[in-house]
Amino acid sequence: MQSNDSPSLQHSILYGETEISFSLNFADRKTLAIHVYPDGKVGVDAPMLADIDKVYGKVKKRAAWILKQQRQFEHYPAPLSERRYVSGETHRYLGRQYRLKIIEGSDEIVKLTRGKLQVETRYPQDYLRVQRLLQAWYRSKALMVFTERYIQCVQHIERLGIVHDKGFHLRFMSKRWGSCTGKGIITLNPELIAAPKDCIDYVITHELCHLKEHNHGSAFYRLLSAVMKDWELRRKRLNEIVEVRFV
Repeated sequence: MQSNDSPSLQHSILYGETEISFSLNFADRKTLAIHVYPDGKVGVDAPMLADIDKVYGKVKKRAAWILKQQRQFEHYPAPLSERRYVSGETHRYLGRQYRLKIIEGSDEIVKLTRGKLQVETRYPQDYLRVQRLLQAWYRSKALMVFTERYIQCVQHIERLGIVHDKGFHLRFMSKRWGSCTGKGIITLNPELIAAPKDCIDYVITHELCHLKEHNHGSAFYRLLSAVMKDWELRRKRLNEIVEVRFV
C-alpha cells in the first residue's frame, strides 16, 4: 500500500509459462514493495539506485504470491461505471448506501438527511462542482472518523512494540486506500470513509505494520495477523463492497 508518484515503466518476467507484467516506479525509498491491485495489475516501487536484475529477481521470487492475489481479485465484482454526479446515484458512507440528491439552493453544502446524501448548490447541473463538494464533504468526515480510528489502532498495536505519533495525511489516490513511507509518513485515501469502520481499522493497522515490516513478505503478514486475526475477512469485505471512484 505504499505510494510514490514517479513515472512508471512497464516490465515483465516469466514464471514457468506465465508472463507477469508490472509497472516499475523508482522513488526515494530504502526497500522494494510489490503491489497487486483489484484490476489485476502489478506495481513495483523500488529504491532509486536499485539494480534492475535484483528487482526482477525479487518479483520472480514473489510470483506465486502475485498470481494468488490476482486469482482472488478475479472473484470480486466488476468495476463500477464512471460517476456522473446526478440525482439517484448510489454513494457509500461508513458501509451504508445513500442515494444522491442534488437540489438548487443558495448554500453550497452536503449533508445526510432522510436517508439521502443531499448536495445543495447554486449550480446543480455542474457535475464538477457537485464532485468537488462531495470530495470536500468526504474529506471532512474522513478527518474526523480516521482520527478516532487511528488513535484506537495505535493503542492496539503498541503491545507489539510499534509506536507512531505522527498522525496521518489525507490524499485522494486512484488505486490505494493507504500508504506508508520509509520515514513513517502515513497517508489515507479520504474515500475510505465509504467503508465500514472495521475495514478502516484494517487499512490503518496495515499501514502501521509497515513501520516495522516495510514490504509484504511473510514477516509482515505474521505481524498483521498478530494484531488483527481477521484481517483477511476485513480486506475481502473492503474490496467487495467499496471501490476507489473519485480519481
